[in-house]
Amino acid sequence: MAERIDGHTLLIGLMAYPIRHSMSPTMHNNAFAKLGLNYAYLAFEVDNNNLADAVLSIKALDMRGSNVSMPNKQKIIPYLDRLDSAAEMCGAVNTVVNDNGVLTGYTTDGIGFVKALKNEGIDVSGKKMVITGAGGAGTPIAVQSALDGAAEIKIFNQEDDIYPVAQHNAQMITERTNSTASVHHLEDKDDFKEALAGCDIYCDATNVGMGKLKDKTLVSDPSWFHKDMVVLDTVYSPRETKLMQVAQEAGVNHVFNGLEMMLEQGAAAFKLWTDEEMPVDYIRNLLFSED
Repeated sequence: MAERIDGHTLLIGLMAYPIRHSMSPTMHNNAFAKLGLNYAYLAFEVDNNNLADAVLSIKALDMRGSNVSMPNKQKIIPYLDRLDSAAEMCGAVNTVVNDNGVLTGYTTDGIGFVKALKNEGIDVSGKKMVITGAGGAGTPIAVQSALDGAAEIKIFNQEDDIYPVAQHNAQMITERTNSTASVHHLEDKDDFKEALAGCDIYCDATNVGMGKLKDKTLVSDPSWFHKDMVVLDTVYSPRETKLMQVAQEAGVNHVFNGLEMMLEQGAAAFKLWTDEEMPVDYIRNLLFSED
């Protein structure tokens, strides 16, 4: 890193809280080094309280842009100048690009999710999906899955301030794509259990399973799963979440953490900032190597 940084190095950030666990700096800085690109990527602990100042710093410091994660993916939108069509449809942003002081918000989470499954030979087209969480990751996953042909998407969320937003998003998906989307109360365990029994793909897009919630899972009973389904937890630290352990106990054939999704959404963001393709195989080997 020290050998690459000079007076022309452009800074790219990651703004979220908590974020010290993130593998994104490792991913992007190694990709920059591999391709000889003069960028540096740093993680900044930013929450809703200091988000406005942080976004101003992108312009003030002439940063090339930033990634955005929880809890800022939706809150950042009013501070941006433009949104691409997917981000506007999702109402969430995870990547900001600074073009001469004009900040444009994009979402690459859904792209990362769909591509991660494709890398495993799994196509969302025609599939019935259940997604828990309708926040900054869950919504792009639902939207992109619908755009890529998922037949039915059931979104489960707590009855909080996000719930009406989820309802609006589901209506929009149903009206604008060939998929049918609906929102359900996560508190209704019978409905949740029934939905899982009938789905092809289950994605947990909440933060349950990480940080202080690392020993928690929304599904603790293995009988709720069936072996032919896909279970993907967007959490990747720890590498094996409690949800994954339950799915494996149930004999589910396809159980994944969020590493591949993180890699592929990062590759899409990398392209937006640099106009270069990330060396995905090289970075995958770094991220997936044994500790």
